Amino acid sequence: MKYARLNQVVDEVIDLFIELGASDEQLDFKVAYVSALNGTASMDPDLSTQTEDYSCIYDLIINEIPAPDVNIDAPLQFQPALLDYNDYVGRIGIGRIKAGTIKENEMVSCVRLDGSIKQFRIQKLFGFLGLKRIEIKEAHAGEIVAIAGMPDISVGETVCDIGKESALPVLRIDEPTLKMTFMTSDSPFVGRDGEHVTARKIEERLFRETQRDVSLRVEQSGQDSWVVSGRGELHLSILIENLRREGFELQVSKPEVIIKEIDGVECEPYEEVQIEVPEESVGNVIESLGLRGAKMENMTNVNNLVRLLYTIPSRGLIGFSTDFMTMTKGYGILNHTFKEYLPVEDITVGERKLGVLVSMENGKATAYAIGNLEDRGTMFIEPGTEVYEGMIVGECNRENDLAVNVVKGKQLTNTRAAGSDHTVVLKRPRPITLEYCLDYINSDELLEITPHYLRLRKKILNTESRKKFDAKKNA
Repeated sequence: MKYARLNQVVDEVIDLFIELGASDEQLDFKVAYVSALNGTASMDPDLSTQTEDYSCIYDLIINEIPAPDVNIDAPLQFQPALLDYNDYVGRIGIGRIKAGTIKENEMVSCVRLDGSIKQFRIQKLFGFLGLKRIEIKEAHAGEIVAIAGMPDISVGETVCDIGKESALPVLRIDEPTLKMTFMTSDSPFVGRDGEHVTARKIEERLFRETQRDVSLRVEQSGQDSWVVSGRGELHLSILIENLRREGFELQVSKPEVIIKEIDGVECEPYEEVQIEVPEESVGNVIESLGLRGAKMENMTNVNNLVRLLYTIPSRGLIGFSTDFMTMTKGYGILNHTFKEYLPVEDITVGERKLGVLVSMENGKATAYAIGNLEDRGTMFIEPGTEVYEGMIVGECNRENDLAVNVVKGKQLTNTRAAGSDHTVVLKRPRPITLEYCLDYINSDELLEITPHYLRLRKKILNTESRKKFDAKKNA
């Protein structure tokens, strides 16, 4: 334990609490000294008192954290706060028992969100032991449990004893504000990397996700495409990342806000944004939000941190998280929640200003071709990367798209001259992540997603067809 810094770490925690405006009562906290590496713990900063068990931590939790203030003898009240799905038992409601006792195979009533009452039998009752979900026969008020038996149970409904129905306050569920189109992949490379590529597999997986995610909406928009609506860019990107890890291949469109018509007026979702940033970063953040159509509601300064409150169109937040992390060097805190629908503002937000470099050939990219194209923009690929016609290989330094040949090799001849050959030194390509790609693409582009690759591409792959389409659009 020669690297232990007990007093310094405790002082740093106290400094953090003070920065966050903690009260005197919150600053008077108990400290347990633990080494996870050695499996030892104690309540004393003297390292010689460390013992090879964690019983002192468990005792501290039991003594300091109050037990749930509940009534076990009262009529049952259970409210699901999360959903899960199982192929064997269907939808599962997870939540805390507010009052009473719940038992497996018991008949209960469910007070629905519309006020109606439906009776059902609890087929399965699960408790939690650490990170594991275990089957149990009975649970009491204060425990967190999961129940199965009602195929369409929803978040915010109340499960009660029959004849003693008393609904708890309904939980607020933010409605979707952003939508994307998920499609089966029609890439020339389809099927090379993923296991699940068919429309049936993708549709089944999206349906399963709606069973456990109450904020997700899925609508069929074509034979092989679905409009997926969620709570924001992060919400949808988590779903896409999960699909990637499960071996799916698909392509998605640019995120768009959900427009509604209210009293004959087109309205878009607005969000309330709360930001905490260091003082040295606040100027850049305010400027960036202003360009995205945000309106400042409040600004306060607390212990060298500036707290900003804004109202902003949801489309103004597309791509903002990445810029925000860069502007604040990772020290900023960003929270946003849906506020209301307001008339659509006439602001241009979300479209990329620069054009892209688009491959006009199929094959493997060569160092010779990439070296000749570096003065045209920033590359996304390395030599040896397989490309196809219509795939985006870089960002153009002008506003228009440029079709380029990145598979062109150097013409070899028998003639040699001193100094004619030289080593090609290339700049590092720009690294692209899922979040970056979703922010980057324009409305005429798609993101191709496979378990191991992210490829940006045009909707129209053929170069000549794309040029004709663009000419008609600009005419």
